[in-house]
Parts: sequence; structure tokens; C-alpha cells
Amino acid sequence: MLRRRVSLAQPLTTRLTRLRERLRRHRPRTDEDGDLIWAAVALILAPDPDALLLIRRAEHPGDPWSGHMALPGGRRAESDSGLAATAVRETQEEVGVLLRPEHLIGSLDDVVPRTPVLPPIAVRPYVFSLPSRPVLVPNPEVAATRWVDLDHLLQLGTQHTVRLDVGGISRQVPAYQLDDAIVWGMTERIITTLLDQIRSDQP
Repeated sequence: MLRRRVSLAQPLTTRLTRLRERLRRHRPRTDEDGDLIWAAVALILAPDPDALLLIRRAEHPGDPWSGHMALPGGRRAESDSGLAATAVRETQEEVGVLLRPEHLIGSLDDVVPRTPVLPPIAVRPYVFSLPSRPVLVPNPEVAATRWVDLDHLLQLGTQHTVRLDVGGISRQVPAYQLDDAIVWGMTERIITTLLDQIRSDQP
């Protein structure tokens, strides 16, 4: 019992503590459209320095998100007790990290695709904070993992507009440039919402 209490007593950094308090007050906007397919993702934050876990999905023919930078997560299963359980299950399956209830610090607004060629999937993002960066064990669905410093994401210029081919149509989309990787689409929108919450409480 003492060992468990010690593990739960790990302090959050000042920024993550402020984020936790803000998310406790936040009432996420939810989408109740019954025609949508529901999924959940996990925004996993860990300190030293504060960073967000991203994955790159493996290449699969016919998958509209094949090879994209993303957050751990996926579609809700019938056995899931709720969407938070979906985020926990998918994270453990994809990167081998077990998220516990005490790690959950809040949720963000639901996100739905803006591109008609994508499936009608609604995503509920859940924010988790870990006391340290865990060992990652990616499954075959994950081609790579990376921790991205929040300070880098918050820098001016990291987010900008890029031109991509989406469904055979050239479009300009907002994105985050991470060296050789581009984060765009629903993942970009979710990360931007998270960063807006962080900026709101910056001194």
C-alpha cells in the first residue's frame, strides 16, 4: 500500500498542474449525431521536459490515415464501458502503456472530419498526465513513436499552412512541422485545442 501511495504522489510540473485544474473546469463540446462512428484518442503528457506522445501509423492500403502522424487511439468496441475506456484500451494495444484512472486529467471537445472523403468518425480526446515517460512497446499498427516537447509545439512557426494532396485534390491545410514529419487533419485540430488550453493559463 505504501508503494502505491508513493507512485501516486509524483508531482506534476507547474504547467501540467495548471492544465489539470483548467480541464477540471472545462466542459467539452460534444457531438451527439447518432450517425457517427465513435472513437477516442489519448493525449499522453509526461515531464522532463513536458512532452506529448505521437505515433506514426503503419502503411496499410485503403486506410485513409495510413502513414499519418497521430495520437494513440481508435474506434470504440462493444466491450468498452465508455469512450475513456476506448482510449485506455487502444493505448495499451498500440504502444503498451497502461493508463490508470489517476492519470486522466480531463477531456477536450469532440472532433469530426471536415473532409467528405473520410469516414464519419467522431473522436473524443482524453488528456492523461504521467509522472515519467514510460517504456513504449509499439504493435504492428504503429510504425514509429516520438515524444514532442510542448515548448516546440507552442513556438511560433511550428504551426503553419502546408499544401497536401487530399483525396486527389490539392488543398492547403494547417499543420505542425516536426522535422521530417507533418501533423495535420484531426490530429492537428486536437493538438491545437490542447495548446489553446495551455496558453490560456500561461502567466
